Amino acid sequence: MSYSASPTVSLVLTTYNWPEALAAVLDSIKLQETMPTEVLVADDGSTETTRQCIERYQNSFPCPLIHVWHEDHGHQAAKIRNKTVAQAAGEYLIFLDSDCLLRSDFTAQHLALAKPKHFVAGNRVLLSKEFTQKVLEQHIDVTSQSPFSFSREQINRRWSLLNIPIGPLRHTRPGSWKGVKSCNMSMYKQDFIAANGFEEKFEGWGYEDTDLIVRLLRAGHKRISGRFSTTVIHLWHATNKSLLEESNRKRLDETINGSRRKALQGIEQYK
Repeated sequence: MSYSASPTVSLVLTTYNWPEALAAVLDSIKLQETMPTEVLVADDGSTETTRQCIERYQNSFPCPLIHVWHEDHGHQAAKIRNKTVAQAAGEYLIFLDSDCLLRSDFTAQHLALAKPKHFVAGNRVLLSKEFTQKVLEQHIDVTSQSPFSFSREQINRRWSLLNIPIGPLRHTRPGSWKGVKSCNMSMYKQDFIAANGFEEKFEGWGYEDTDLIVRLLRAGHKRISGRFSTTVIHLWHATNKSLLEESNRKRLDETINGSRRKALQGIEQYK
C-alpha cells in the first residue's frame, strides 16, 4: 500500500475518569491551525461523567469527535488504543493523552515531520500541582502564552516550548526507543497495523508504548525527534504505578532481547 503525502489524520486521545482535564484538552484541539480529520477518545472505562463531557462537545466540535469506550477492567491502555485505531478513518495517527494540552500548531508540526516507516517522538513539559489546579479551575489558556511567561515554579523546562528548526538534529537517534511516550507520538496507520499495534498483554502501568517502538525499530522504522516543535503541556497528576509494573518490565525485556516485530495480541483481532 502506498503512503499519502498529504494524509488524513486521526488524533487518538486516551482518557480515564478525569473529565476536567479532558475538557481542557478538547478546548486546545479546537484551536488547532490544522484540524485533524477526526478525534477519537479512547476511553479506558470511565464513568458516565466522561461520556457526558464528550457529548457536550460533539455537536459543536470542528471535526468528528468519536467516543470509543470499553468496560473498566483495570488499566488496559493498549487494548483501548487498539480498539480505537480499528475504528479510525485517518491515514496518519497522532497519539495523545487527556492530560496533555496542545499548542495551536501541534497537528501541523506532526504532519510536517511525518514520513513513511518513521515515527515522530514528541516530548512534554510538566505543570506543577498547584498551577495545574489553577489552570483547570480558572480555565486558563496556557497553550498560547510565550514559554518564559511562566515561572520555574509553574512549569519545568520552559525552553522546551520554543519552536526551533533543528533540522538534521531530528535524526540523530534514529534507532533509539528511549523516551518515546504514547502521550505524544505519531506514525502512519499502515505502519502501526503492520506491527499489529499495541501488545495487549501489557496491563497495568507502563511499557506498552516502548514495546511497540522496539518492534517498529526492529522492522526497520526510524525515529524522528519532535522536540522544539510538537511539545505538549502536561497537567500534573499523581502517578498510579500498579503492582503489574514489574511484570510489564519483564515483558518489555523479553521483547528487547527477542526478535518479534508484531504484537501477539494486537489490533488484528478487531478487523
